[in-house]
Parts: sequence; C-alpha cells; structure tokens
Amino acid sequence: MIELSYQEEFAVLTLRRPEALNALSFSLIDDIGSAIAEAGRSEARALIVTGAGEKAFCAGADIKELQSRNLGAQRAGAERGQEVFALLDRLSIPSVALVNGYAFGGGCELALACTLRIALPNAKFGLPEVKLGLIPGYGGTQRLPRLVGMGRSLELTMTGRTVAAEEALSIGLVNRIVQPPGLDAAFSYAREFTGNGLRAVQLAREAVLRAADLPLHDGLRMEADLSTLAYQTSDAKEGMQAFVDKRKPLFRDE
Repeated sequence: MIELSYQEEFAVLTLRRPEALNALSFSLIDDIGSAIAEAGRSEARALIVTGAGEKAFCAGADIKELQSRNLGAQRAGAERGQEVFALLDRLSIPSVALVNGYAFGGGCELALACTLRIALPNAKFGLPEVKLGLIPGYGGTQRLPRLVGMGRSLELTMTGRTVAAEEALSIGLVNRIVQPPGLDAAFSYAREFTGNGLRAVQLAREAVLRAADLPLHDGLRMEADLSTLAYQTSDAKEGMQAFVDKRKPLFRDE
C-alpha cells in the first residue's frame, strides 16, 4: 500500500507495508509511479519518500514474486522498476528519501533515484542481490557510481555488504544523518531549498544531474544556457534587488 499525503509545502509518499518491511511487490511499484505523478501535479514544493514503521524504509523486492518467471517477465519487471524510479528524475520538484531502517535492494535503488537522501541513525543500506545469484535491476548499478564512485560501487555490488548510516554519510551515499522524529527532520532539511525560488532550484538541479552524462565542454555550454535562462525570470530580478536592498527576497516561482 502507498500513502500520499500533503503537509505544509510537502508531498509525503509513504510505503505502508510494514508487515513485509515495506518490500516492493510489482503492484506496489505501479502505485509508487502513480503517486509520483500525482505529486508532480500538486502544489507541493518537494516530495519526501519514506517507509512506514521503525524497521525499514524498504527491504527490497518481494522475492516470492521473482521466482518461476520466464525471461520476458523478468525483463519487463526490471524495465518497469527502472521506468517508475526514473519518474523521480523528471519530477518537477526535488525529492528527498528519508531512510528509516533497512534500504536494501530495490529499496536502496528507490533512495538512489531520489534527488537527495537523509538517514536516521538506524539506517542500513545495501544491494545484496549478488547473494541470491542476481544483480540490481532497478538502476542501482548506474546510480550508485554517480554518487560514490566506481571503486566503492564495485565493492558494494559484488559483495552485497551492508552499509550503516555513518559510513553511508562518509562515502556520499547520504547527504545528512538526522535525528527522530524523522519526518520533522525531513521537512526541516527540505526547507533549506524550498525557501528558494522553485524555478532556480529546478534549473540548478537540471544542470547538476545532466553533468553526469556530458563531457565537460558540453556541460559548460549547457550550464551557460540554463544560467542565462535563470536571469530571465522574475525571481532573479527580485533576488538581485533584494540583495541590493538588504532584505529577504519574496520569490513567486516566476
């Protein structure tokens, strides 16, 4: 079950299957996709993704569903998971994974797909698929190297070992460790960027994310294009004038 709620300027997507440690069934993945799309149509300024209960953000795929499937079904399942998680890349607002407890396999991949990640002290991350004779299929092998580098990614995917919150922070897998209550901490963290003009946040996010796919000279050209576009917004004019006037800007996301 997926729960999408709205609190203040935030949309909150909660995986609510605590009896199974919020494991990802195929129907749950479809529901996640629908919830992400709905959040994108809302007035929210950021999406918080978390899991119900204290034990798990998401413990990974529902293994029983993966058994006795033909090659076509396996391929379709991987592609569907990738497709749904990629919706977070195209979402018009930033997403923050609030990781409480286990984030294993597909759960770790869901967190990786979010724009940013914060963790409670009990968080544990891992891509343990190799221990089942499998490999990650929902984007983990592609997103993890972009965060922590090739060497660490090879180690983590080939050993399947668990990474605790402190190590996750030290290697760049998470942006910050926060204290409970987690949702309040997530809101506080997200306000550090939702208070800025949404258009500038969108353009900055796009520039950074596209950097991973472009040679430096192409990336610099793209940055110049997006920077020029930012200068044309009403928020840019307001931000610069507020700086001159020594006051807090009043952004209108225009």
